[in-house]
Order: sequence, then structure tokens, then C-alpha cells
Amino acid sequence: MGRVGALAAVVALAVAGTTGAGDEKPKKPHLELRASPRMAFSPVNVLLTAELIGGDDVEEYHCPELEWDWDDGGKSVHEGDCDPFEPGKTTIERRFTADHEYQKAGIYQIKATMRRNNHTLSIATVKVTVRPGIGDPTMERP
Repeated sequence: MGRVGALAAVVALAVAGTTGAGDEKPKKPHLELRASPRMAFSPVNVLLTAELIGGDDVEEYHCPELEWDWDDGGKSVHEGDCDPFEPGKTTIERRFTADHEYQKAGIYQIKATMRRNNHTLSIATVKVTVRPGIGDPTMERP
């Protein structure tokens, strides 16, 4: 092998060494939000499921706080109570649920905000349509 060939081999090894599996950054999951039902008559109790999809079990997403903004003036917060994170052993919680009752008709843009140590990690939204049901004060009367 000539000097040029040997140099190319050294450069190839150096480049391969910098992209090894041990040097890869962990992939962060993303938050998805689902509502059930998405359309109903009032009054209705809506179940929300926020789920972390994909990514690795990274410490940043361990034991987060989840704030639910119901878009009707109400908010609620879920705070985790977790053991300390141990790399390679700890599995992050990926599914969070909450429910909320809507008394009045409307189109609600519900938002879930995931935070840890006052740092926003992810935000997800879902739209729920509530139509006037029997006894709904928003329903027009003759």
C-alpha cells in the first residue's frame, strides 16, 4: 500500500471511530395526545392520554410534571413521585392519563405540557368538540 493508500486508511479509521455506537446521542421521545371521545354531547367526561413515543429512556424525561390546560378556564397538574434515575436500569414512564368534565358546548383545544425542573420538554394538543346536550345552558331555548 502506498503513502496515499495508507493515509486514506488512517483517515477512514479516524472517521469511523468518531461515529461509533458509544458516541451516539440518545434520541428524545415526542409527546402525543389523544382524547376519548373527540366529539360528544354535553355534559361529557373526556379521557385524555398523553404518551411519549419513540426515543430512548433518557433521564431528561424521567419523572416529569404534566400540566393539562382544558381550554375552559381549568388546569390541572400531574406530578411524578419516582425513584432516582439509574442509566441502563430505569424505564421512563411513557403514558399519562387524566379526565375532565365539560358541562357546556364548545370546541376545546386541550393542551398537555410536559416539564421537568421548570424546563418545558414537550407540548401536545388535541381538539374536542362538545355539542349542546339536554340541560346545557348554551343550548338555545324557544
